[in-house]
Amino acid sequence: MNAVLILGGTTEGYQLAQALAGRPGIRAITSLAGRTANPRLPEGEVRIGGFGGIDGLTGYLTAQSIRAVIDATHPFASRMGWNAAAACAAADIPLLRIERPAWRAGPGDLWQPVATWEQAVEAVDHAATRVLMTIGRQELAPFAALTKPFFLIRSVDPPDPMPPFANAQVLLARGPFDLDGELALMTGHAIDTVVCKNSGGTATDAKLSAARQLGIRVIMLDRPARPGTPTVADAAAAVQWIMNADRSATDHT
Repeated sequence: MNAVLILGGTTEGYQLAQALAGRPGIRAITSLAGRTANPRLPEGEVRIGGFGGIDGLTGYLTAQSIRAVIDATHPFASRMGWNAAAACAAADIPLLRIERPAWRAGPGDLWQPVATWEQAVEAVDHAATRVLMTIGRQELAPFAALTKPFFLIRSVDPPDPMPPFANAQVLLARGPFDLDGELALMTGHAIDTVVCKNSGGTATDAKLSAARQLGIRVIMLDRPARPGTPTVADAAAAVQWIMNADRSATDHT
C-alpha cells in the first residue's frame, strides 16, 4: 500500500484526506501541527505535533515508507514548507504543494498591502481607531504597544499568554464566516480597520466583502516566500497527481 503524507490543517487538506479515504492501495496520513486545543480531525489516519525539524521529518518519511508528500499547510506556514522541501529532497520523495489562489483587490476595495508585521503596526497606528484582528493568536504581540485603538481579536483559541493590550476584546470563533455575519460584526463594533493575512480561499473571505460594502480599510499581509515546489490549486488536482504518480510507480516495478 502506497503511503501518502498530507501536511494538513487547511480546508484543502481536509478535502484531500476525505477524497483519499477508502481508495484501494492508498494509505493517507494527515499531520496536524497541534496549535489548536480541539482540532477538527480529518478522515483517515492522523498524527498531531511537530516532527522535530528537517531531520525528524526525513526520519519519519523513511520509517513510514512514505511514497509522496502533499503540503496542504496554510499559506503562511512557510517554515513547514521549507522543511518539507528539504526533507523530501533528502529522502528522494516527490512533493506537491496545494496553493490556494491569493486574494486580489477589486473595485471598491480599500486595501493596504504590507510585507511585515512592523509595517502593519505602523499602518494601524497611523489611522485606525477600532480594529478587527483576524491574524490568529501567534502574531498579536507587536500590536499591544498601540494604546489608542480598540482591538477586536477573533481567534479559534484564546491567546495564551494574552499580550498586554490597553483596550481589547477576544472573540472566539471558527470559520467559515458568512457575509451577513461579518457585516453585523463590523457594524456592531464600529470597525474602521481590518488586519488580516492574504490567506486566500472562501472560508474567511466574507470579511473582505463586508469591508468593501462598508468602506473599511483592510491592512493585508503579503504571503511569505515558499520553495519552488510543484503546485496545484485544489484537492481534486492533488488527487489526480497522486493517482498519476501511483500509476507511474507501478509501471516501473
